[in-house]
Amino acid sequence: ALLSLLVSRELLDLVTEQADDEIVFPPERWAATFRSHAQLILHELGEYLGYSPPPLLDRLIDDAQKIHQQRPVLQETLATATQPRCES
Repeated sequence: ALLSLLVSRELLDLVTEQADDEIVFPPERWAATFRSHAQLILHELGEYLGYSPPPLLDRLIDDAQKIHQQRPVLQETLATATQPRCES
C-alpha cells in the first residue's frame, strides 16, 4: 500500500507538471484514475525494468490450488454444516 501511495504521488506530480496550469486534479478523482490504470502502470514498469513474469498457465496453477491441505474451504464447511444430522 505504501509503495502504491508513493508511486501515485510521484505520478500525480509528473502529471501536474505536464498539464496546463488551470487544470485541477481532485484527490478522489486522481485515486480512481490511478486505480483504473494500475495494471497498465505495473506492466509498463515491468517492461522498463526487464521483468518477465512466469507464463500465465503456471501462474494460474500456482495461485488457484488449495494451499492448506488440512484446512477445509468455505464451501466444504458449509456443506458439512448444513447436512441433516442422523439421530441414533
